[in-house]
Amino acid sequence: MADIIQLLPDSIANQISAGEVIQRPASVVKELLENAIDAESTTIRVIIKDAGKTSIQVIDDGKGMSETDARMAFERHATSKIKSANDLFCIRTMGFRGEALASIAAIAQVELITRQASEDLGSRILIEGSNIVKQEKVQSAAGTSFTVKNLFYNVPARRKFLKSDPVELKHIIDEFQRVALANPELHFTFHHNGNELFHLPKSSLKQRIVGFIGKQMNDKLIPVNEETEVANFSGFTGKAESAKKTQGEQFIFVNKRFIKSNYLNHAIRSAYDDLISKDVFPAYFLFLEIDPANIDINVHPTKTEIKFEDERLIYNYLRVTLKHSIGQYSLVPMLDFTVDHNFLNKFSGDQPEQPDTNKKWQEFYPLEKGVNFSPGQESTKGWEQIYQGLEQLKSPPTKVNSEAETIENEVFQMSLDETDPLKSFNIKEPYQLHQSYILFQIKTGMMVIDQQAAHERVLYEYYLEAMQNGELFSQKELFPRTIELDPSRAGILMKILDKVNGLGFEMEEFGQNTFIIHGTPSGLDSAVSIETLVEKLINQYIENLEFELGIDDNLARSMASSACIKRGKKLEKEEMTRLIDQLFACNMPYKSPSGKKCFITIEQDELTKRFNN
Repeated sequence: MADIIQLLPDSIANQISAGEVIQRPASVVKELLENAIDAESTTIRVIIKDAGKTSIQVIDDGKGMSETDARMAFERHATSKIKSANDLFCIRTMGFRGEALASIAAIAQVELITRQASEDLGSRILIEGSNIVKQEKVQSAAGTSFTVKNLFYNVPARRKFLKSDPVELKHIIDEFQRVALANPELHFTFHHNGNELFHLPKSSLKQRIVGFIGKQMNDKLIPVNEETEVANFSGFTGKAESAKKTQGEQFIFVNKRFIKSNYLNHAIRSAYDDLISKDVFPAYFLFLEIDPANIDINVHPTKTEIKFEDERLIYNYLRVTLKHSIGQYSLVPMLDFTVDHNFLNKFSGDQPEQPDTNKKWQEFYPLEKGVNFSPGQESTKGWEQIYQGLEQLKSPPTKVNSEAETIENEVFQMSLDETDPLKSFNIKEPYQLHQSYILFQIKTGMMVIDQQAAHERVLYEYYLEAMQNGELFSQKELFPRTIELDPSRAGILMKILDKVNGLGFEMEEFGQNTFIIHGTPSGLDSAVSIETLVEKLINQYIENLEFELGIDDNLARSMASSACIKRGKKLEKEEMTRLIDQLFACNMPYKSPSGKKCFITIEQDELTKRFNN
């Protein structure tokens, strides 16, 4: 029998290796930025075209490479960072594996131009699919310029699975942000399709954070600085009242290397116990300096996972350090006149938001036709038939005669009379449970509606239909508002501004990542913060980009998720009745746009069995 095992050619081996190291354009940016850091650069420029699919260029003013080193850099496992196995336990450079450039060269067209300061001429190398096409002497500035074109040009299956440009650009900006935050002493610029998105001169860490997040973050940062026998902790963490519903401003660096660690994230979270609710996330930008001998970074090719010699000790030190920093800030509140402690208590979730009982239902939910039904109005969907057999819808019910007969089934509700807790009676109204669920009696048992998921479904269909028909209305602001965003989110808002205004906003660009709001969608709850709503809308839009939805569908989902009533919101009985009518007037009442069930049913037979067991 003939031998069947053979060595793979280097070109194929490099493509296989590239699958682990280079997953998308952002991976290329990360590797090239880390090489520029290791080259002791002081200025680094990143130039991107078409979210990295067409071109990625990283230019630095670092040490540069000799002609021989420039050629050797593209060989597998060629590196200047380590020379022996023992070096793996004292690594202070960003790179060390010697795989990145070989992987990039295997799946792209690469141009390298580099010159050492002591040399008169530099070297230029062209590589395609691991093959050196050209090498020559050229005039060039001191430092190195990498240009990577047509990523995955020879691996069409990988290129086909790249996401849309906004999604890929977001991942690139995330990698750029991590490197730039870890190195505030360096000058960074970032251009995409000819537009400068970031200009970050040499600065302090706090200035660098503000440069990314925005000026509104300047007075919301608490300094962290603690030295221990196992590690030094520094950086900033956010005030409790600045915590947000969305993630994205959480950074942990170990020896200036960004890492991902659920374990350390839990330690940070526990430091905020009793200060914030579980559904919000504090911002933090934390740096740990640890002896390289006590950590192992050779865990994964992306180098974002680290093993600690004593992880529990690091966990405890980190938690105590943050508690101490937050506690110091809390003990001297008179030094910070921007804090509203009433807001802090409310934001912590200890006291649920109370509704305005004088507010009309029409102000709580949108009133445009096709979505809303008055309590005594005929519903054309025959919604109550859904509960008798979810497999099909029956003909619409006959018109009801009065508000008390809107729903033909009676509601089971326990009496609130504490002197007789076992007493119960039937009334034709719904009942709210834990300010999150609506209970309603049906013929075959009981229905439980998730008020947040239900309202999200209602708003999604409303916004989608209204955007397509151009029927959304705006309510003018008495005084225009301004909102400042970080450059990446400002760029996204600029691209979708026309569509956002189609949702009922009246917004225009004001320059320097700032927008003016002249009007907002009519029917919004007056308690909603418009600035927060816009930020949530953008964040939800970015998250939905991964699903590659159409822009109308994406914005309708994002707006519905941002503007819907949340769990913990007390509803009046009229509001609950209207929400039920609205839900079952929807085309798809079963699930919210995010895929959560809007309601469940509990059959009477099931209840009987539970009591008999």
